[in-house]
Amino acid sequence: MKESKLILIGIILLFAMLWLPLGQYEFLIDHWMKIGTYAVPFLLIGAFSLKRNEDLKNLIKDYRFIGIIMLIAYIIHQYEEHWIDLFGNYYAFYVFNNEFILGNLGEAGSTIKPLTKEAIFVINTSLVWLVGVLAIWRSPKHVFPLIAMASIIIVNGLVHILAGVVKFEYNPGLFSSLVIFVPLYIWFVRYLMKQSKHYKKQIIGGILWSFLAHVIMVAGLLMANWFNIYPEFVYFLKLIIWSILPLVLFRRKTIEDVDY
Repeated sequence: MKESKLILIGIILLFAMLWLPLGQYEFLIDHWMKIGTYAVPFLLIGAFSLKRNEDLKNLIKDYRFIGIIMLIAYIIHQYEEHWIDLFGNYYAFYVFNNEFILGNLGEAGSTIKPLTKEAIFVINTSLVWLVGVLAIWRSPKHVFPLIAMASIIIVNGLVHILAGVVKFEYNPGLFSSLVIFVPLYIWFVRYLMKQSKHYKKQIIGGILWSFLAHVIMVAGLLMANWFNIYPEFVYFLKLIIWSILPLVLFRRKTIEDVDY
């Protein structure tokens, strides 16, 4: 069996274990971000083991290495968002965003929480972890999944920054958006454009995909948990399908991808 097929089987098993009710689902709802944080050293070991005889200057040109670094960057962001924020608050994103959503709906006193912890868990393990793992797996033969991962980083980061500017206050995830997300995305785009100007269309496509991902994320959440148009599991399926979509977009290989 080819290596790529074995890796695909591994990816399917990984996310099946995360999402299917195998006895640990309730634990994961509250503690998934901790598992991600503890996985960082193992991701680093994997990243620096890609090419043991390469120096760092050459290693950072490896698309797989870049993908792992992006995933680690987002895990650090998730730590600030969902574990401990800059003020020491636990799971601050859950409280902050439910208050924000209900306030904008004119239902500040409602006991209903549109953004459930189950939704947060699936959003982050699909649009981040799944997209990131697929980006690492497909690189360098198919670079768009990696561009999609970078696009999730910058669009999410800009949402945090815009919210911070508009409300003129800190929100969970703002600090890592400023000091990690923005510089990382700028570096990545500049690096891609040096490889080939043909990546411009993919970069634009990645931003569009990520923007629509955020639209699906917010609109789907409200339709499922506020307007009760469909069950929450349907919302989860939409997130997973959208996370897989980059695999079938921009599949045509460039010269740079083939010769890498």
